[in-house]
Amino acid sequence: MTAKKKTSQEYAATTEDITLCCSLPEVQDRDLSHITDGHRLRLIASMDKMWTNGTNLTYFFFKGPAHWRGGNEQEQAVRDAFAVWKDLGIGLSFQEVEDAADAILRIGFDPSDGSWSYVGRDSIKFAKDPATRTVNFGWDLTTPYGRDTALHEIGHALGFPHEHQNPKAGIVWDEEKVYEALGGPPNNWPREQTRWNIIRKIPANTVDGSVWDKDSIMHYQFQAGLIKHPVEYQTRSLVPASGLSTHDMQTVTRLYPPIPKRLPELRAYESHRFDIAAGEQINFEINPANSRDYTIQTFGEMDTVMVLFEVREGSQEYLDGDDDSGLDYNAKIIFRLHRGRKYIIRTRLYYAMTQGSGAIMLY
Repeated sequence: MTAKKKTSQEYAATTEDITLCCSLPEVQDRDLSHITDGHRLRLIASMDKMWTNGTNLTYFFFKGPAHWRGGNEQEQAVRDAFAVWKDLGIGLSFQEVEDAADAILRIGFDPSDGSWSYVGRDSIKFAKDPATRTVNFGWDLTTPYGRDTALHEIGHALGFPHEHQNPKAGIVWDEEKVYEALGGPPNNWPREQTRWNIIRKIPANTVDGSVWDKDSIMHYQFQAGLIKHPVEYQTRSLVPASGLSTHDMQTVTRLYPPIPKRLPELRAYESHRFDIAAGEQINFEINPANSRDYTIQTFGEMDTVMVLFEVREGSQEYLDGDDDSGLDYNAKIIFRLHRGRKYIIRTRLYYAMTQGSGAIMLY
């Protein structure tokens, strides 16, 4: 008697088999080899993919080609997942748009392509063409496992990597068993894809925090026998709890705290001194008195990332950004600003030579 072949959802609903897994696009890691200061290197590397806090992440659902279209239920499941992250009170916002050219996150539902997402700002570094996806969902998102998948992929879009690849987890894989399991149904991954998404350890200097969170939404499920250490998972499956873990919620609210409703104004030729710690951010509103090219620049020995937005009908539209951290110590943007319009400049500190003391000026 021939065994009945399991559907994708049956695989995703059981822990006796390998479940459907998320696959991250392979991208070239940023070259920071020229930095000799280990502390500076760690700070830059750990925040490299994070958005400046306060960013409005616009998202778009493809309606074509037909195999990229998800339909109302699948789209609503993604909207609901965005709402779960937003309801934590984070400083990021999410806005659905009707044109791919206006979107930072562009979402497809191709069932033949699995579920995956670029990590954080890789979406704007490596997927600039508005006709390309930055996120894909490859199976039903209305099941409990599907709802966790939606939260997981949005977590990647916010800048979070796979938790099971955290070098501080101390996981020792039975590598050949992992390759065999992921190489079969339902994932059918080649060895390199399995290595990239499971076996490969994230560089230690990119990891934020010191603990392994086995219940993180960013962690895969693993069947018994794929992990040699911790030894308990030789005989039982590793199954994260459903939904966001306590550590997930603490981490995202620490990296993206609520933004004050009223921001100080940055006026032309007025220098603003500030003191912030690594990972913290300063935000200013700009109301130009004249329409012309302006320079916005930080001063002091600080590695910073700076992003400029224009406020249009209550939403913030990305205009320009500068992240020369590791090369130049100060961020600098030159852009034409128009009288009668409002702009927001956001600057996050990676590293500072002298306790985060510096200044910012518009001129």
